[in-house]
Amino acid sequence: MTDFTTGAGVPRNTTSTELVAASLKRRRRKQSRLQWIGLGAISVAFLMLFILVSSLISTGWQAFTQTHVTLEVYVDPEEIPVDRLPRGGFDDALAASLGKMVPGVDMSDRKTARAVESILSNGAQFSLRDMVVADPDLIGQTITMKVPVSDPYDQLNKGLIERETPEENRRVKNNEIAWFDALVAQGAISKPFNLALFKNADSRFPEQAGLKGALVGSFWALLTCFLIAFPLGIGSAIYLEEFAPKNKLSDFIEVNINNLAAVPSVVFGLLALAVFIGWFGLPRSAPFVGGLTLALMTMPTIIIATRAALKAVPPSIREAALGLGASRQQVVFQHVLPLAMPGVLTGTIIGLAQALGETAPLLLIGMNAFITSAASSPFDSATALPTQIFIWADSPERGFVSRTSAAILVLLGFLVIMNAIAIYLRQKFERKW
Repeated sequence: MTDFTTGAGVPRNTTSTELVAASLKRRRRKQSRLQWIGLGAISVAFLMLFILVSSLISTGWQAFTQTHVTLEVYVDPEEIPVDRLPRGGFDDALAASLGKMVPGVDMSDRKTARAVESILSNGAQFSLRDMVVADPDLIGQTITMKVPVSDPYDQLNKGLIERETPEENRRVKNNEIAWFDALVAQGAISKPFNLALFKNADSRFPEQAGLKGALVGSFWALLTCFLIAFPLGIGSAIYLEEFAPKNKLSDFIEVNINNLAAVPSVVFGLLALAVFIGWFGLPRSAPFVGGLTLALMTMPTIIIATRAALKAVPPSIREAALGLGASRQQVVFQHVLPLAMPGVLTGTIIGLAQALGETAPLLLIGMNAFITSAASSPFDSATALPTQIFIWADSPERGFVSRTSAAILVLLGFLVIMNAIAIYLRQKFERKW
């Protein structure tokens, strides 16, 4: 029977070299298991990210193109007289032009004429109107113009409507498919890049809906947030880190700042609804109110990041400046803060990127209204990118499905750019001590 000295199963005659070798083997096995667990966790995370991005791209890439039809439109002076501009039969002029291109239809039949006219987007008549109003000399001439088709035909051209589906279950009937195929055979159908996605504001019609209003609203809200949160956050961090006495009051403030950074965003939305709109009477749906709300959310993040950057500056910098006769204020603003600025800017950009993606507080202050024009000032009604995504995701029209995914991709693109800028600034200006 083997004689053991401990419960670990080590014989008494085992040498120290053998003990060390056995211990190394156990540690290497544990280290190897830990490495495989870490690689597995990273692989799962990348797999989830790949699935998310792939699903968004597979759904949203269709929204970056839009089906157009090329028409030869005769601007009839009887239908569109100069003295009645901007009124006139612009829709009739488009329908007449399209009817000539579709074989075998009787445009005198009102029902058939409506069905043919439904191929075009409802906004096509306004495009023609704007062209004629800008240049009345076009009246009496035949002009060539490309106009978007309506959403069902756009989906048909992109293969999102299956032709094999029974007619009663399709949005586009057999005769309408034949009309569209005739336009394709004539080379009148094209599918260029969808500039309207970025040039147009929101619309009830998917083929006309765009992100311009949301982009402008997000810009005004982030600008307001930056102008308020950046100076107040940095000033608060400098005072707490460099000038405030270390007592119970400063400890209490620090604890509350850390707690505010973890408060759910919906709480800030409720606060803004009660204070900014309820007490101060500021306008609903305004980017200025949204910027104030986002500033309250972003300020704790900026304060914490700025204090961490100030702490990272070695004490020897402060001591050397004080030893040369600099005042406390000169030490902070001429020596410490410039060295900490890369970390400050990084924290600020990350805080603004977080604010850009917030939805709940903006919903509570009404920035999910149906706005058909971009805001010209921070006090005009507007939407933002996250709330526009919420509106489109809640819309029943199928055409908004791809636009929802496209808007998410645009938002993710902005977030990636902002984080890339933060990484670049940190690597370029970071000092190694």
